[in-house]
Parts: sequence; structure tokens; C-alpha cells
Amino acid sequence: MIATASAKGLRVLGHHDLAGRGDGMQVMREGAALYVGHNGTSGAGTSILDVSAPDRPVLVDQWDQPANTHTHKVQVADGLLLVNHERFPYRPKTPLGPHSAGLAIYRLDDPFRPERIGFWESGGKGVHRIVWEGGRYAHMSGTPDGYRDRIWMTVDLQDPTEPVLAGSWHWPGQWEGGGETTDWPDGHRVAAHHALTEGHHAYLGYDDANLVVLDVSDVTAPKDVARLRWAGGATHTCMPLLGRDLLVVTDEQQHDGPHGEERRIHLIDIADPARPAYLRTLPAPEVAFDELPQRFGPHNLHENRAGSYRSNRIVFATYFNAGVRVYDLSDPEDPREIAHWVSEAPPGSRVPQANDLFVDADGIVWVTDRGTGGVFALLPDEDLAALMRDASL
Repeated sequence: MIATASAKGLRVLGHHDLAGRGDGMQVMREGAALYVGHNGTSGAGTSILDVSAPDRPVLVDQWDQPANTHTHKVQVADGLLLVNHERFPYRPKTPLGPHSAGLAIYRLDDPFRPERIGFWESGGKGVHRIVWEGGRYAHMSGTPDGYRDRIWMTVDLQDPTEPVLAGSWHWPGQWEGGGETTDWPDGHRVAAHHALTEGHHAYLGYDDANLVVLDVSDVTAPKDVARLRWAGGATHTCMPLLGRDLLVVTDEQQHDGPHGEERRIHLIDIADPARPAYLRTLPAPEVAFDELPQRFGPHNLHENRAGSYRSNRIVFATYFNAGVRVYDLSDPEDPREIAHWVSEAPPGSRVPQANDLFVDADGIVWVTDRGTGGVFALLPDEDLAALMRDASL
């Protein structure tokens, strides 16, 4: 078991090193099964664990990634597992061989033994991040043929054995194959990450372009209704706090420290989605994690998926070497950090790198480490658990 370096309100309930291939990326629980996508550095692609006893996770299956490809994102609903395929490494130092690009679809008649039934070929570099809670349409970012960088796409899963592209949206200038030219400076990245929705609006992180608001009344033809810029880049997750006209946004830290480029978590007013207004940042960790090596800063949020723990007040975030951070946003004028957890450096790593997290319906926080740490199950203490119950939707 990897020791805890610092904690308030959370303690380790269970841990698994993923058979020594601990480069965990996206994590999601469905019933007794936990699905973990791997960052790509270990050669692993997807791990499946039995967490019917969360304090004793058992690795049931683990797949290798395809050649020159990582499959680091997972989505589970309606008896299906969706897994991305994207070229990896992103910026190879030498030419790569063939890679797989698209979306793999698995049937979960046995949740521990997925059966692949379909694949959507995207072309290009492939699919990056998927958003899907069930139903006909899955939404995702990716770089298909002809585009400079990631765009936003919708894939029709009406027949999951024959998925088809249903619609897309891109920032003007991205469609190189269509003759579009860029109007942004060198070093400024314009690339879709992923969008979360409230009503008929989708809030899409667009890297250094920050926030794009789309009207998705017709999911096959999204329309750009607003954009918002702020000081900061690499915008990752834009999560509406349901019913509160507020958006929580992470700018992903992509630079190693000590003293990497500052990245923060932001709060945006979306009372009028066509006119989003910047409010403030959430508190950064007080301890001097900025003095440590590797990444220090936000990455992802627990995204309030149907069937998971859901709240429009309590927000869970990963902060790389600063671990997991939990915020109370009851008063948007005074956001407060109320809990945290940071592990010791896992074997083979200089520091922890808390990467992604998922809070299940029982309130257990599943968190991955992108370096070598694997996956942890964290249990809230009585005070935090009571607050979470009071703030649940």
C-alpha cells in the first residue's frame, strides 16, 4: 500500500497497482466493475477490476494498447463500454508505424469480459475524450483526417455494430483539408477537449481558446453561441453546476515543475449562456507543491454523471502532485477547499500525479495516478460524508 503524505476528510480504503502498470488515466465504476484507461507509457490499454469489496480491488482483466496507440478513456452505460483509440505518443521524436484511430465499442453481457462488437474509424490521429451517458449519440473530441487538431464530433450508436459520424463542430481555421487557414499566433493551441451539457447548451473546453458554448438542440448540427477567454490556457473540463447558472472549469497543467506555468480552476457565470461572464478562481493548494518536480495544477473534475454521486455544491478535482482537492461552492463569492488527499510518491515516481477521479453512488472516490501509482479508493470521513449527503442531488 502506498502511504498517505497529507489528508483531510479522506482516507485510503483500497489500492491496486494495476499489475505494475500503474499509469492510470480515466476511471469509471459501473456496479461491481471498475474500468481504468491507461495513459500509454506502460503499454497497458484498459484494466478491469472487481471492486465488489472496495477495500480489496481484484484485477480481472487487462488489455495491451494497440501499437503506437493509447486507449486512455472509458465510458460505460446501457450495457456498453466505449474506449478511444488515439495515436501515441502525441509528439513522437521519430516516425511512428501504423496506429489505430477511432472508437471501440464493447458489449458488457459479462461486465468483466467485454466483447468488442463495433469500431468507428475516425482517421487522422483518432479520438481523444468521449462523453456518453447512454442513448443514441456519443460525443467526443478527436483529430480526423484533414484537421489540424482536435474538433468536436457526434457519433450515432443506434446500431452499435455499425457506428457512423452524425455531426461535428470545429473552430474556423482548423479544417486544413478544406483550405481553411489559421488566424491565431504560433504557440497558441486551438483544440477541443470535451463538453458537458445543461439543457440544450454544451460547454466545451477548447485549450488555449478556453470556452466555447454550443447550442446542441440538434446534436447533429451544433451551433456556436458564445466564446469566453481568460488569462490561462489548456482548458480541459467545463462542468455546469446544475440549476445554479454556474460553470466550474479546469485549465490542465501540461508543464512540469518546479515552477511550471500556473494553471487554476475557474468559476464562470452562465445565467445567460450566450453571454458567459468570468467570476473568479478557486483557491489553489496552500502548501508549496509548486516547488516539487513534475506537474502541479488542475486536471479533471468528477463530472456528476447519472448513476454516480451528484452535487451542485461539492466539487472534486485532481491536482496532479497536490493530489485530490474537494471544494464547497455553496457561496460562489467565497469558494472554499474543505478536504484533500495526497499520496506519497509511488514506487518508480518522484512525486504523485493524481490524474482522474470518479465518485461513485456510495461516495467512494476512485482516483488514478498517471505515473506509476495505479488506482486508489478513498473514503470520506463522517463530516465530509454528511456534507456530501446534504449536498447531493
